[in-house]
This record gives sequence, C-alpha cells and structure tokens, in this order.
Amino acid sequence: MAKKPKKQQPGGTPATVALTAAGTAFTVHAYDHDPASPSYGEEAAEALGVSPDRVFKTLVADVDGALTVAVVPVAGSLDLKALAAAVGGKRAAMADPAAAERTTGYVRGGISPLGQRKRLRTVLDASARAHATICVSAGRRGLEVELPATDLAELTGATFAEIARSA
Repeated sequence: MAKKPKKQQPGGTPATVALTAAGTAFTVHAYDHDPASPSYGEEAAEALGVSPDRVFKTLVADVDGALTVAVVPVAGSLDLKALAAAVGGKRAAMADPAAAERTTGYVRGGISPLGQRKRLRTVLDASARAHATICVSAGRRGLEVELPATDLAELTGATFAEIARSA
C-alpha cells in the first residue's frame, strides 16, 4: 500500500535552501519514511506514485582517490566502470559511507546532489534527459525534490553520461 505524501515542514534542508537561493523552480515531496525499507529510492517512488525510472538516487563513489557523485535511476544500478570513464578515471569503487556522509553533510539514504558541504564532481545518468522532471533526495530520508534534470545539472555542475545499468 502506497504511503500518502505529507506536507513539507518549515525550515528546509541545505538542498532546498540551495534551490531557493538559486531561484530554481522545484516541488518538494515528503512522505513517511519506513526505517525497515530495503531501498530508500524504491520506497520514495512507491510513496510518491512516481515511476522508478524518474526517481534518482545519489551515490558517492571513489574514483582514483577522489569522491565523485553519481545520480542514477532507482530502477537500475551504478556502472562503476562507466562512471570512472565519464570522469576520465581508471578505477571506481563505492565510497566509504562515513566519508560520504562527512563530505556531503548528509546521512546515507538522504544524500542529495544539492547543497552538499563540499561540492563534488557530479555525473547524472543520461536517461534523466528523457523526463520533463526527475526526483532526487532533498537531503533527508522521506523528502524528495522534483525538478528538470537540466536545472539539476546546472546547479551541481554535473555532466550527463550513461552510468546506469538496467535492473
């Protein structure tokens, strides 16, 4: 049974603050997060009634010693070789979760590509261009922002590349 979205609470997150400061149009979607959910992204897609290919997860990888953000559809997975190639690297591995949290300022499952403590190189899966808008984490579990992929790329300095594998 899909969870009902709830209204955004006042205050915001670094991601929504960054979007507002940039003057970018976006929509906030909040829902009751279930800590037992095995997949934050799939939970968000179901709760919001949005296709999983329009909800994107934010992953942090280590590419040749540099933390790099990968934004891919929750319906698929990250192709680490493709990510490394997209940024001119040789090897990529998922980053240590503690390092990802410390560097971005967000907790796992709530890492947003926007408003990070330290701006990291970002790659957005090319499939995002197929949608008028996509959803990404707004900076905490149970909170998503919806915006055009081109706006997300502009605000994060992201490049588009085919970095996702289908499920």
